[in-house]
Amino acid sequence: MPSSAVRTFSDPDEYATAIRATNTEFTVTGHGPFAAKLIRIDLHRMWIQGASDNLPRVAHSTNIPGRAVVSFRTQPGPSLLTAGLEMQPTNIVRHSEGQSYHRRSSGPASYGSMSLPVAVMASLGSAIAAFDLTPPKDPLIHTPPRSAMMKLRRLHAAAVCGGDPGNNRQSGCCSRARAGAFRRHGRLPQPPQRPRK
Repeated sequence: MPSSAVRTFSDPDEYATAIRATNTEFTVTGHGPFAAKLIRIDLHRMWIQGASDNLPRVAHSTNIPGRAVVSFRTQPGPSLLTAGLEMQPTNIVRHSEGQSYHRRSSGPASYGSMSLPVAVMASLGSAIAAFDLTPPKDPLIHTPPRSAMMKLRRLHAAAVCGGDPGNNRQSGCCSRARAGAFRRHGRLPQPPQRPRK
């Protein structure tokens, strides 16, 4: 059954435990109070997450077997390395199945992830993109065309903002991103035009 959850954290260990599709341990390397936010959305077989944290840290994660996981930055920021690969706002990390890796940030970081069962990801890749989306043997960085990456980030923002009821009540960027993405893809009617005086 589809579901969503929005949580904020001041304890890095609680945050690490809440991240979906991985077993994660955190070591905060910066000073000051820790703050993080995690938005989790489950759409039957697809799991979507949006995460942000405020301090430099090193995380050791092991992805659960059976899931094809991709991750990407949702906002530019200080250096963010995943398995030794630099995450830029223009690229996607394709993780290997059951991969064990480190993710190091040198400051505040915002990133998203999506996962599907391996068999579903593989069949979607061949049916939709004529591309093998089976998880690679070793993690790799993929840099899609700029327009495709922007579309992915807009759709991800629409999903995670829609999963955060606090953002739906605000007129902030999250609500605009969600409405704009749905309008571009024909799933939300355009608001009525006001008559001019």
